[in-house]
Amino acid sequence: MTGGADLPRELETERLRLRRWRPEDLAPFAAMNADPRVAEHLPAVLSRAESDALAARIRAHFEQRQFGQWAVEIPGVAPFAGFIGLSVPPFEAPFTPCVEIGWRLDASCWGRGYATEGARAAMAFGFESLGLTEIVSFTVPENRRSRRVMEKLGMRRRAEDDFDHPLLPAGHWLRQHVLYRIRVN
Repeated sequence: MTGGADLPRELETERLRLRRWRPEDLAPFAAMNADPRVAEHLPAVLSRAESDALAARIRAHFEQRQFGQWAVEIPGVAPFAGFIGLSVPPFEAPFTPCVEIGWRLDASCWGRGYATEGARAAMAFGFESLGLTEIVSFTVPENRRSRRVMEKLGMRRRAEDDFDHPLLPAGHWLRQHVLYRIRVN
C-alpha cells in the first residue's frame, strides 16, 4: 500500500464531495447517530459524547493512515450527509488485516444512490491510489440496504466467510455478520 502527502484530501463524484471532517460536522453527525433508523443495525444510538468520540477516531485514522471515512457533502443539498470511506477494522478476524469500505448516511439521504456513488469513488481510490488488492465490507444479515450497495459495487459474499463480530459479546443479536469482498484482477 502506498501513502503519503500526495494522496488527495477529498474525492468528488457527479453529486458528492467526500472530504475531510470539519468542526461544524459534529452536530449533524450526532443528530444522525441519535436517529434510531440510522442505528437500526448498530448496537445502539450514540450520545453526543459517543458520536464526537467516533468522529475523533475517524479523524485520527486519517492522520495515521492518510485515508479514512470521508465526510459526505451533497453540494446544494446538504453540507453534511454522513460518511463514506475506507478504514482498517480495529479487531482480529480470519480476514484481517484488511481494509473495509463502509458508509453511514442520514436517513433523509437514503434511497438516492449516494452510498453506492460515494463508495465507488472510495473503492477506486483504494485500488488506484493506495494500491490495495482487496477491499471488504461487512454487516448483519438483516441489513438489506447495505448488502444491496455491496452487491452493486461488485462485491461478493461466500457463506463460509461469514463471522461472529469479535467486539460484540456471545449471544448478542447483532454478533453474526456477513462478509463481502472485491479484489482487483
